Amino acid sequence: MFLVAHQDDWQLFMGDVAFKGVRRGNHSLFIYLTAGDETRGEDYWRTRERAALQSTRVAANIADTGAISCSNIVVVAHVIHRCAVANTASYFVRLPDGGRSGHGFERNAFQSLRKLHAKKISVRTVDSATTYSSWGDLTATIQQVIQGERKPGSQVTLHANDPNAAINPGDHSDHHLGGLVAARLRTNTGWGAIYYVGYALAGRPDNRTLVQTRQKTELFLVYDREMLLANRAWSAYADRPRFYSMCMLRTYARKIPRR
Repeated sequence: MFLVAHQDDWQLFMGDVAFKGVRRGNHSLFIYLTAGDETRGEDYWRTRERAALQSTRVAANIADTGAISCSNIVVVAHVIHRCAVANTASYFVRLPDGGRSGHGFERNAFQSLRKLHAKKISVRTVDSATTYSSWGDLTATIQQVIQGERKPGSQVTLHANDPNAAINPGDHSDHHLGGLVAARLRTNTGWGAIYYVGYALAGRPDNRTLVQTRQKTELFLVYDREMLLANRAWSAYADRPRFYSMCMLRTYARKIPRR
């Protein structure tokens, strides 16, 4: 279960792990907490969703771009956009991007995961489909999503950015908050977790094999290509090529056992 803040996070920070799991045939669940909209509008975040699904399709080794089916479903009274391809399901929660600091953006009335966690505000999704009244409301909804997708007798392992700022320094606020959602779910359920280093990868040595690097690169490039085709200014790689290239060479994580 890959619980991330933005639509390109799992490809960058845990792409080789996801590639291996999906190709192995595991039922894999991807949950995107925010729309990743930053200061941009609906066309941008909808393109990010399509791009993320292209990465998922490649991970599942499905050549047909029309093999993705999507619909809105209701979970704990919240409308969430769900898409399926092969042995994967993707849920787009569409909360506002909080920005690196967690302060939020004027476009969305400065709403953010950080402020929801701090009990300062409720948060409305960018498509105005639903409102999360509290941190407990959000985590309970995510827990129900996972339980609803869980196969009988299967074990759940949560994959998320590391919520520990000492181990994962300088990461995006939304990444840390996604890790805190995972931590809350572990407390509630005893599920295992694997926590990943985010932006701090830039300061770590290369540690991926050639095969793993190729897997991460394939997943990220199909995402970035979809963004580029929609708008040349939306290519993440073109904006920071050195950083994204380094991410392809590195994955750092720590495993938290099941209780």
